[in-house]
Amino acid sequence: SLDFLASIMSDDEEFYVRYYVGHKGKFGHEFLEFEFRPDGLLRYANNSRYKKAMMIRKEVHVGTEVLDEVKRIIELSEITKESDSRWPAPDSVGRQELEVVVGDQHISFVTAKIGSLVDVEDSKDPDGLKLFYFLIQDLRCMVFSLIGMHFKIKPI
Repeated sequence: SLDFLASIMSDDEEFYVRYYVGHKGKFGHEFLEFEFRPDGLLRYANNSRYKKAMMIRKEVHVGTEVLDEVKRIIELSEITKESDSRWPAPDSVGRQELEVVVGDQHISFVTAKIGSLVDVEDSKDPDGLKLFYFLIQDLRCMVFSLIGMHFKIKPI
């Protein structure tokens, strides 16, 4: 709705997004997590013990234009109209969490890890889970691009 879009573009309101995907397995607690904080801080963590890798933690401040784009992506996805009540519950394969706060709206989703669109199509709510799946893909791509650009060792 246009009212919601107008409200999320307001600068005076609270805004927060957090995404987590992870599992506990052979290599311990492996996860990827990122969050956009109201002050523009983007926090990123990736923990994997595969091949004795160490945890990667990165923080960078982003401008209001980037936060506005994250808000726009969330609004256009229409994820705020969805419910995770019919999505697969977290299991031994892992879990995903998405939390979004925009003004006085606070939404939170929890579901199992999604391997592919086949998992989505086989769920009890393929339409809602597909919105979640593609929103997460968009947000992850944006975060990886921002982190990659900011911490690039050899500028192009």
